Amino acid sequence: MSGKPAHKNQFLQMHSARADNWREVTTLADAWAAKRGERAALEEALAGLEIIEEYNAYPGAKLLEALKERIATNDAGGSAKLARRISNGLLTRAYKGRAAEWDVHDVMSPEEVVDVMPPATGETNGRRPYFEVLYVNSQPAARWPALAAEIRRLRRPEDAFIYEPVFVGSFEDAICAAALNPDIVSVVLAEGFPYRSRHDAPVLRTVLDPLGETQSPDMSALHLSRALKRIRPELDIYLLSDRQVEKIAGDRAADAVRRIFYAVEEPLELHLAILEGVQARFETPFFDNLKKYARRPIGTFHALPIARGKSVFKSEWIRDMGEFYGLNLFLAESSATTGGLDSLLEPTGTIKRSQELAARAFGADHVFFVTNGTSTSNKMAVQALLAPGDIAIVDRNCHKSHHYGMVLTGAQPYYVEAFPMTEYSMYGAVPLDTIKRALLALKAEGRLDRLKLLDLTNCTFDGHMYNVRRVMEECLAIKPDLIFLWDEAWSGFARFSPFLRPRTAMGAAADLEEWLRDPASIKAYEKQQEEIGKDASDDVLLATHLIPDPRLVRLRVYQTNSTHKSMSAIRQGSMLLVKDVDFHTVEAQFHEAVFTHASTSPNQQLIASLDVARRQMELDGYGLVMNAIEIALKIRQAVNEHPLISKYFRVLGADEMIPAAYRQSGFTDYLTPGTTWATAVKAMREDEFYLDPTRMTLVCGTAGFDGTQFKGLLANQYSIQINKTSRNSVLLQSNINNTRSDVAHLVRVLVEICHGIEKRLADGGEGERTAFAARVKSLMTDVPDLPNFSHFHDVYRGDAGKTTPEGDMRTAFFNAYDASICEYVPLNGDECDRRLREGPDMVSANFVIPYPPGFPIMVPGQVLTQETIDFMRKLDVKEIHGYEKARGLKLVKPDAVAARAKR
Repeated sequence: MSGKPAHKNQFLQMHSARADNWREVTTLADAWAAKRGERAALEEALAGLEIIEEYNAYPGAKLLEALKERIATNDAGGSAKLARRISNGLLTRAYKGRAAEWDVHDVMSPEEVVDVMPPATGETNGRRPYFEVLYVNSQPAARWPALAAEIRRLRRPEDAFIYEPVFVGSFEDAICAAALNPDIVSVVLAEGFPYRSRHDAPVLRTVLDPLGETQSPDMSALHLSRALKRIRPELDIYLLSDRQVEKIAGDRAADAVRRIFYAVEEPLELHLAILEGVQARFETPFFDNLKKYARRPIGTFHALPIARGKSVFKSEWIRDMGEFYGLNLFLAESSATTGGLDSLLEPTGTIKRSQELAARAFGADHVFFVTNGTSTSNKMAVQALLAPGDIAIVDRNCHKSHHYGMVLTGAQPYYVEAFPMTEYSMYGAVPLDTIKRALLALKAEGRLDRLKLLDLTNCTFDGHMYNVRRVMEECLAIKPDLIFLWDEAWSGFARFSPFLRPRTAMGAAADLEEWLRDPASIKAYEKQQEEIGKDASDDVLLATHLIPDPRLVRLRVYQTNSTHKSMSAIRQGSMLLVKDVDFHTVEAQFHEAVFTHASTSPNQQLIASLDVARRQMELDGYGLVMNAIEIALKIRQAVNEHPLISKYFRVLGADEMIPAAYRQSGFTDYLTPGTTWATAVKAMREDEFYLDPTRMTLVCGTAGFDGTQFKGLLANQYSIQINKTSRNSVLLQSNINNTRSDVAHLVRVLVEICHGIEKRLADGGEGERTAFAARVKSLMTDVPDLPNFSHFHDVYRGDAGKTTPEGDMRTAFFNAYDASICEYVPLNGDECDRRLREGPDMVSANFVIPYPPGFPIMVPGQVLTQETIDFMRKLDVKEIHGYEKARGLKLVKPDAVAARAKR
């Protein structure tokens, strides 16, 4: 990893590239030892690793020097042996739990096995969690080994964790180390370090330049602490200063620092502070308490027979369930909220504390745990924030839970449309221009006061991420008290990537909050007002990147995330995040929403898994998310660059998923020649929409498979599970659970499928090839137009404005409860076509929701159009909620519509 980049997206694949490069060193050492290679090639490969290795504790200077010495003394066999040991240590992570791995002379006995297997049932692992601490100081590099030895002397048997130091000597090296080494969870800064790295290597520039950290007059430790927090907000930072520490402690810039020490007078206190800081993140109040509860002898006289497991393990007939799940599951079950356990509906103890820790981890003011999925989180938020008659601008393609929430509250949805991706039968995200037009239309009709909420999905099922800050900025410039609900069910993990965090609700809200506090924000607003004028036309407002008035803005941001979809939580585990300066005005409603939707018998294991998922992401999330991104890039590369697979399949790039008009940076794709991390970061900062790299749309129509068919093939024949499909594609998602073995399995399966296609086409002759071409054409060319939302029928417009399209969906929904006013019209019958041509209007009586992806193509009170019917007729998903194929479309009878019109 020297001057020549290992890959065009070097930083994004840096972690796996490190292991690959060590395997390459091992291969070259083996070749040299076997007299099949040259020593010079090995030396060059090792030299390319040295800079990056400075940012990692293992293998460390001692092992690296030993390896270089063996090479220099022509000890080919010894070099190969040590290189293999280091490489295997990195691969298995044995160095984290086996102290002998750090010993140059260690030789693992044949009977010893590295602890890489998960523990068996009932087996406990006494190994202490391992992490690394970054020390930034101005001491000569020659002194670092001695300093490291002193730090190791502070270890005590009673320490809950074990850590290794990593030393760097500059601002640039500190940034690189934090970015490249996910094992670093704490940082110690000693003032007096220079800005520039002592290395002048292109690999450093590939990391540093996109971060925008350049030398400034303020190169203090406090400046570095803020810079590190921008990359990794979860880091604990400790400051050692020989200046007036009391004054520094009172500086607002010290907010990023956990604790300040005077010089190095208290090394043991610093050691204990580091351990305490990690313990604060390691703490899982509810999970810890649940484990204690499970160890207590409990007499149960409540309505949960399965608690304690006696009804299971004493049974001849269901004992196998107990053996499958293990005793602890049943010991940790209870329907009681007393005796040491807390109530999810009225948390005052460990659940309350766990939610507070989650708020810290996710950058929120408040967090609610939800145990029946983000569908419920969304309905809770909508119910708490909207009242009957309120208007909400809603992405028509958002998840069905938002629409049902509107029905429950009686709020009037003002549907806005996402840009269409007709070729792949999917929608993107809602353009900012569309959102601003809706706001300005309501303003023109004097109804802006009725608008309460903007409700959007971020990221979408297919990976479209909004420029969240810009959306909120421009909307707040038009309506300063607008509330934002961002459904981030699929991207809760993005919080823990500096690459994706600015595109999240909480990340953008934090940036916007910081801007609002800056006096320069008022100047920027006033300058723009002078330029465009206070009575600027709509055309000017639409064409301008609007700046809100910081003095009027009320920053009110809500985010829902399906913790179970991207983190280590059990299915249905969800969180509702709040960052709202006026939360006190809706807090009572939120508690009512919790009472309305939350079960009075919540699953204890779900709550515990939310607690543990937070712990993992705070301590390990940065590396896990980076690995998920690496996995995704490897899949994209393996599919699109494989000579056989790419004939029939491809993963769509950003240029195919996002129209050029919304990619202002000119970014095309992660695999485009010349693309670097810098160009990807530029796109993340500037573009209206950005493609989450972990979400990969794999086109299968070019292989003759529709999405549902291919999904079934992968599941039934190859044991590969996916979720979302479209007419001619399936969605692959990489997550924190995936490994490179998963990539290899997927590639092998795709190769096998492609060989099958090739054989079928070769053996079947011209007839088979003609049929295949026709099938591909039907899937890839003869695609239906995507229907936009048409309009609510006038009788369900309520008191809507003359031109704005919001409607009274609640009334239409409950009208359909009266079966006498409803009818069914066959989708493919003559009556449906006649009604479309001649009338009367066909008015939907209910929601019709294909699943996946789960957004409605018909809503109660909507007038159906030819486009909607055509799309329905070509749908290829098996599960369509609200539609009975045997009976047809459920409609409101024309005479019932007419009768309502006369009221």
